Amino acid sequence: MADELEPFVADWNKPVVEEFRANGGKVGGPFEGGTLALLTTAGAKSGLPRTSPVGYLEIDGKGVVIASAGGGPKNPAWYHNLSANPLLTVEVGTEKYQARAVVLEGEERERVFAAACELSPGYADYQKGTDRVLPVVVLETEFYEDGRRARGLGQELTEIHDWLRGELAELRRQVADFASGATETVTLGDTPLLEQLRDNCLSFCKALEVHHGGEDKGAFPVLESTFPGLAPTLAKLREEHKEVSRLRTEIAELVPKLEPGDPHGVQAKLDTLIEELERHFAYEEAAVVTALDALAFAPATRG
Repeated sequence: MADELEPFVADWNKPVVEEFRANGGKVGGPFEGGTLALLTTAGAKSGLPRTSPVGYLEIDGKGVVIASAGGGPKNPAWYHNLSANPLLTVEVGTEKYQARAVVLEGEERERVFAAACELSPGYADYQKGTDRVLPVVVLETEFYEDGRRARGLGQELTEIHDWLRGELAELRRQVADFASGATETVTLGDTPLLEQLRDNCLSFCKALEVHHGGEDKGAFPVLESTFPGLAPTLAKLREEHKEVSRLRTEIAELVPKLEPGDPHGVQAKLDTLIEELERHFAYEEAAVVTALDALAFAPATRG
C-alpha cells in the first residue's frame, strides 16, 4: 500500500525538498525554526527513490528521527520503506551521507523517546493522539578505516560511470587528433600511436564489457529479487547493454583501420557510442542508484 501512496506524498513533499536543498537545509512555513532531514529511501517494492522531509534530532551524538506522521494512526511511508530496506541516504543542512536505520525497542526506545520529547515536546503530544507506539529510529553511520563515511553501491555505480565517461572522452580526443593528421607520426616510447590507440580502445571495451556483464549476472538479479517493481526497468537496461555491446564491437574492429581523414568513420561511431552510453548512464542512475544504495555499502577503496 505504501508504494501506491508514495507518488502523492512525493508531490506534497516536493516544494519542501526543493526549498531545503536550495537553502542549505533551512525551510520556512510550518517547519521554520526546526531542524529537518531529508531521508531518501528505496520504495519497498518499486525500488524507486522516495525523499521525505522529517524532523531531525541529535541524541547521544547520533541522528534520530521519529515516525510520528503527525500523530496519525499509521506509520509514514518512509518508515515502511526503511523497515524493508534499512540502508538510506540522509541530508542534514549541507551534509549528505548514507546510513543504516536502526529501530529501537524496549527500554532503549523509551529512553531515547523521552530525550526526544525534552528536545521537541510536540512528539509527546503526537504519542498521546494515537494508539500506535511511535517508532524511534537511530541513523547509524559506518566508516572506512581511513575515516571516510561508507558509501552505498549506488554511489559506486555513479563513480564507475564517471570514470568510463572520462576514458571514452579521452579515447575520442586521441582518435580525433590522429585522424586529423596532427599526430600521425607520433610514437609513445617505441610504440606507434595507432597501436596505442588500438590498445586503449580494447582496454576500454573490455572494461565496459566487464561492467555490464557484472550488472547482468550479479547486481540486476539481486535488484529484481529485492524490488520486483524494477523488473521492467532492468529489462530495458539489459537491452541497452546489447546495443552498447554491438557498438563497442564495431569500434574495436574499426580502430586498427584508422588513418588520417578517417575514411572508415571511427569518430562518428565513437560519437554514437558516447551518445548511447550517456543516455544509458543517465537512465540507469535515475532508476537504480537508490535501490543499489539500499542493498549494501560499497567496499572501501582509496582515492
